Amino acid sequence: MPPDRTAATTRGGPRVLAVWCPDWPAVAAAASAGLPPEQALAVLHANRVVTCSATAREAGVRRGMRKREAQGRCPELVVAQQDPDRDARLFEPVAATVDTLASGVEVLRPGLLALSARGVIRYFGSAEAAARRLLAALATAGVEARVGIADELSTALIAARHGTLVPTGQDAQFLAPLPIGELAAEPGPAAAERAALLDLLHRLGLRRIADFAELTPAQVTSRFGTDAILAHRVARALPERPPAPRRPALELEVRLPCDPPIDRVDRAAFAGRILATRLTATLSAATLACTRLEIRAETETGEHLSRVWRCAEPLTADGIADRVRWQLDGWLTQPPDGRPTGPIILLHLVPVELVPAAALQLGLWGDTGSGDERALRALVRVQGLLGGDAVQMGVLSGGRGPAERVTMVAFGDEQAPRTDPAPPWPGRIPEPAPAVIMLDRPPVVLESADGAPVRITGRGRFSGPPVRLRWGRSSWRLTAWAGPWLLDELWWSPGATPSARAQVELPGPHSLLLLVQDDRWYVEGLYE
Repeated sequence: MPPDRTAATTRGGPRVLAVWCPDWPAVAAAASAGLPPEQALAVLHANRVVTCSATAREAGVRRGMRKREAQGRCPELVVAQQDPDRDARLFEPVAATVDTLASGVEVLRPGLLALSARGVIRYFGSAEAAARRLLAALATAGVEARVGIADELSTALIAARHGTLVPTGQDAQFLAPLPIGELAAEPGPAAAERAALLDLLHRLGLRRIADFAELTPAQVTSRFGTDAILAHRVARALPERPPAPRRPALELEVRLPCDPPIDRVDRAAFAGRILATRLTATLSAATLACTRLEIRAETETGEHLSRVWRCAEPLTADGIADRVRWQLDGWLTQPPDGRPTGPIILLHLVPVELVPAAALQLGLWGDTGSGDERALRALVRVQGLLGGDAVQMGVLSGGRGPAERVTMVAFGDEQAPRTDPAPPWPGRIPEPAPAVIMLDRPPVVLESADGAPVRITGRGRFSGPPVRLRWGRSSWRLTAWAGPWLLDELWWSPGATPSARAQVELPGPHSLLLLVQDDRWYVEGLYE
């Protein structure tokens, strides 16, 4: 028996309007580089394509491709690295354009926003007229967009990708014939889990959303995970969480007078981190988490700015700080005609929508990661005193040597590796990795029993068994050694000499990872 969809067809609540800008990261990258919209462009993360322009897709570039394969299919392809700050900064004028025609705009992510459709439909007379007016305004601003209207937010997002206005009560009928892949989650923590779920459903023979919706909630609950339950509700077009379940109490809001006033992006990032820490501590004390956040700002000239950010997952301190930084960056870097006329003197964060903090990990005494928060505050203070690049974090990357496998990024920035650590890296140093990486690679001398320097022969072997290691004025007799292991890198270069790595053990015991290049030995890492 098919599931009962009465809840979906008798819904009387406000409808949702979604505005989607296709391939926004690629559009923002092209605009930032001053390239024409028709330029073939791909945005990369960890050396793989995450977004590409329509011109690049026509040439065969697809999401998930490696950089080399994408350039092979489209030789004129321009590549850019993923940059959420850039995407958010350039999306603010788009949100401001929609805000001039409709109130209550919520940014879900750069390139996607939503609002209640009731007011804009009443103002323009019909859903079709409202969609035409919004699209015309965005086209005048030089932005390609699509509009979707439906009863539920998730259905409206899917309708926006198709440029469809779904009639009232017809969400389930609109979703039924669509392929199951349309239920893919927006970029975020659940995107990978949702992709794995949809792949499993496709292999089980559930090719359309209607096939998945025909399953009963009991069947989905007993066979799949939590994300499948949420996806099943979307497939059945069941009511989702209301736009604003309750207005938070005033004491949960946080303010920050800005002295001196904020007129630069680096100051905005610092202020955003402070406010995020305060708001998270306030919400943690009340065992709450925020899923919809309003960012307000007041300028020296009396202007009042406001923008609402909505997130599917409860916002952490880092998530709040990122959105505050993105929003202030967007306000402060707009063209002169849209930029605030004075510096910002007051910042205000209002948690518009709250949920219980049941998903957050509680500490032993009931705190929500207070130790982590104190550490973050200390790092933010150091970063504010010494500069944005003074505090850096290591991110696991791909590579063969230990130094290549660590990408240092500034604290607060996206922890994106320079190269993808997932693919196999032939010749990579096996586990365990060195405890200390010597970035300066101090030179050492490796000697055989007769005192002659040990080199690497053309066959990739030691010229003699290593017996002693000299490091500056100190020397040690080796207790053990392993290797050498040749490096198959740049062997085609003219005059290239064999390069290799070896491990040696000194008395203590202390072990070193050595690298030989141009017949000279260097210390690359220390084992403990």
